[in-house]
Amino acid sequence: MGMTFLILFAMAEITLVALTFTKFSEKSAWLKNRVIVRTAETVLLLGMILLPTVNMKWRFFGALIVIAVRLIFAGIIWLIRHKKIQGMKKKLWSVVNCVLSVILVTVSLVPAFLFTNYNGLPTTGDYKVNQVSAILVDESRKDEFENDGSFREVPIYFFYPESKNGEFPLVIFSHGAFGYYQSNYSTYAELASNGYVVAALDHPHHSFFTEDTNGTIITVDSNFIDEVMKVSSIDNAADLNDEQVYEISRKWLKVRVDDENFVLDTIKSAKSSRSLDKAWHTDDEDTVMNVLSKTDTEKIGLIGHSLGGATSVTVGRERDDIDAIAVLDGTMLGEVKEIKNGKNVYYSEPYPIPVLDFTKEKDYNERMQYKIEHGYAYVNEYVTENAKDSKTVMVNYPSSKVNGLPASSSS
Repeated sequence: MGMTFLILFAMAEITLVALTFTKFSEKSAWLKNRVIVRTAETVLLLGMILLPTVNMKWRFFGALIVIAVRLIFAGIIWLIRHKKIQGMKKKLWSVVNCVLSVILVTVSLVPAFLFTNYNGLPTTGDYKVNQVSAILVDESRKDEFENDGSFREVPIYFFYPESKNGEFPLVIFSHGAFGYYQSNYSTYAELASNGYVVAALDHPHHSFFTEDTNGTIITVDSNFIDEVMKVSSIDNAADLNDEQVYEISRKWLKVRVDDENFVLDTIKSAKSSRSLDKAWHTDDEDTVMNVLSKTDTEKIGLIGHSLGGATSVTVGRERDDIDAIAVLDGTMLGEVKEIKNGKNVYYSEPYPIPVLDFTKEKDYNERMQYKIEHGYAYVNEYVTENAKDSKTVMVNYPSSKVNGLPASSSS
């Protein structure tokens, strides 16, 4: 939609130039026409934003502010000068004004170009997929990323099958570092179309961006970015020993594991009580309750991408109400209990539930090399080899290395 508006905006500005060159070259007429064009542009963008099919409306707020401010200034100048100003509008300046206007609006529309409406791939299941969202506020935790003492907030986005009868298994999805809930949109839709209720989380400050209960956009924490880059970079990783990397990754997992446990407990409580307590913040309480009524909280699976996969593995070991987990291109960081004598120490108890590990074929081969070089298995191989039930799926496409290890090991 951003490109559509930019094209229409450019056409409106070009029309203003054309009128200046043909019928209305007087300065007073140009001022009046500019107000008319600015008004049309503002109404057009506002109308497009309000369309129910437009997601993430904040993408257009910068452009709307620019357009509205331009309208206000054009209106003020016309009111003050239209009766006094005389002479002809310089045609060259009208062209320059048009070009500068298009450049300014193009820059203001950058968020709309970066984050487009994405409706995913076609689903293969029998069910139509619906969506509803909520924000859960955990009053037992202060948000460590905030300085105002506010509680931790966790946005959740339900993707669920449209059905009048029956209950469907629950899947909790955790995104990767710098990801956000829409990063795996097609996965949620595909699962929901095949009869699952998917609750995709945003982990505020680990997510590239998300929104809190006040409508404020929360962007990824700069310190978190620095830590991930330091651990991931070949140049910087040499400055960190294994114990430091272990402590940093444990800190990441603590935030996410607490988020996921809180969401699971809150969903189960609402399902059991058939009501939403004060933790729930949503504009559509009836729909959320309808989704929960269709959710089978006795059948729960966890899926995560990258760092989200590590989160899912950790939660899956800690809880006794999880039936299975799937890891998408992630390292099972939580299965490292400690670093001893420079080596990872893993859990001796087999992983208790079925685990499905998706990885790149090239990364898998590098993991095999890891065992040769270090004398013990890479954590994912150790877990899957010793789990009560496990499968590894290898996908054949190019991969990059991070410090000699698969890129997935760092995020």
